[in-house]
Amino acid sequence: MTDLPEGVPVDPETNPPVGPLVDATPRPLPARTPHRGRSVDLEPLHVRHAPELFRAAQAPGAEASWAYLGYGPFGSEAAMRTHVASFAATHDPMAFAVRPHATGTADGWLTLMEIFPAHAHIEIGHIWFSPRMQRTRAATEAMFLLMRHAMDELGYRRLTWKCNALNMPSRRAAERLGFTYEGTLRNVLVVKGRRRDTAWFSILDDEWPARRDAIAAWLDDANWGADGRPKRGLAALRG
Repeated sequence: MTDLPEGVPVDPETNPPVGPLVDATPRPLPARTPHRGRSVDLEPLHVRHAPELFRAAQAPGAEASWAYLGYGPFGSEAAMRTHVASFAATHDPMAFAVRPHATGTADGWLTLMEIFPAHAHIEIGHIWFSPRMQRTRAATEAMFLLMRHAMDELGYRRLTWKCNALNMPSRRAAERLGFTYEGTLRNVLVVKGRRRDTAWFSILDDEWPARRDAIAAWLDDANWGADGRPKRGLAALRG
């Protein structure tokens, strides 16, 4: 079996080769329940969030935040309300409004999606944060709350992240959180009338504990100085 692809797990007792046995118990579906953090709360998305989300989307620079999403920007609160009402009614993706403690308002959303309980595979995606929330402690914690819920509480084995291959902020965020780049599917979608190549990233269950511990250490109060900046970056904490 020396000609097998490098790095692909195999059960050494099988011929022809097949993958190792795993716990095939289907994982639970996520539920519409709040998640509370040190700096941010996640609330199941509801149409009542629409006014705050629309106001958050009026911040300078917000229009660029919609460039790689399949919807937005929204020209009126009514348009935002229509989108949120529809978005909140789906189970996959399952959307959460993000409420940073610093502002007390709904300043973005994110989802669990591509949920495959039988294969223990789930994705974090549809991430939209208003400019005032981007690159903040609350933004990282919001993503971490759903990542931890999927991997620790629900027991999924594979957590994925995908984005437009041209979306460099999203690619950097995935790498910063410890996702591994898997490759790019070329010309796989049409989004807003434009070709989209999609970059794929993943964290597997055996990789998760180290990623989880690094993010938790970064978020810990002991890592934050009086100036509101982290003392150590995530890359340093991952070692």
